[in-house]
Amino acid sequence: MYSYSKTALACAATSLALVLASGCSRAEKPAAAPLSDISIPGTGIFPESLTSSADGTVYVGSVGQAQIYRVPPGGSVAAPFIAPGTGGINQVFGVFADDSTGTLWACSNVVGTGPPGGPVGPSALHAFDLKTGAARTSYALPAGSFCNDVAVAANGDLYVSDTTANQVLRLPKGGEALQVWSPGGAFGEGAGVDGVAVLDGRVCVGTLSTSKLFAVQIRDDGSAGAVSELRLSAPVVGPDGIRSWQGGLLSTDSTGKIQHIVITGDAATVTTVKDGLEGVVAVTAVGNNAYALEGQLGIMMAAPGTTPPAEKPYRAVLFALP
Repeated sequence: MYSYSKTALACAATSLALVLASGCSRAEKPAAAPLSDISIPGTGIFPESLTSSADGTVYVGSVGQAQIYRVPPGGSVAAPFIAPGTGGINQVFGVFADDSTGTLWACSNVVGTGPPGGPVGPSALHAFDLKTGAARTSYALPAGSFCNDVAVAANGDLYVSDTTANQVLRLPKGGEALQVWSPGGAFGEGAGVDGVAVLDGRVCVGTLSTSKLFAVQIRDDGSAGAVSELRLSAPVVGPDGIRSWQGGLLSTDSTGKIQHIVITGDAATVTTVKDGLEGVVAVTAVGNNAYALEGQLGIMMAAPGTTPPAEKPYRAVLFALP
């Protein structure tokens, strides 16, 4: 038989507040390891997009290696997750984690080493299991299209930016094929439609070539409504990756920045939340922090006859959100 002191019994029976007040001791739960930059080991990776799921898992799409990497919650090193060719995937551009359906969406293209806008091979939107990486299905884009980025609305409708055709495609929830959604010529000729996000009943679109942001109304029947060019309080140069965040947007800026964009009507207030980045191509929020992905795509897409700079270690840079 064991014997216990009155003090020990009292400590065991009291709530945490009473324990602390009475001077009883208890084991402290180890503090979670602080987050850090994400390393993507290897060469020739040329990552173009990253996304995060609700539990803090980060996924990175690679153009150079034609595969998708995964970083577990709190981790700092990316490891291969979806191998080249899985489900017919080719070079990976935009990726998007949809927790509501447990789906990892990914844009796949065949571009070799040329820039978007040049000759391309087959382009498709792929769906993978968010937890296992198993291929689910894929949706072909129209011939000559370029699947660049993905966004999912609260009702399950999905939107894809098509860079070469300067348009947005839509996959209705439960639909079997992508449909041209945005009005013809909505974003201007040669705009380079790229980043896409859904915010407050509108699809927000960034144009890589003309450095503009647009908002397209989503009508009740799902069709596209009015198209507005947003009036920016400060330039956002070459917006690429765009994500909705706390009632606004996070967007890359090719001058090495991440911009926070708060939209009121057709006016947008732009605030820099991170700078000093190199070749930034994407951003994703994880809790009160975010990761900015440095893609080094300029090396892969260097003009023939030129000598590009040497590759640096690939990384996604951690920074605190305001």
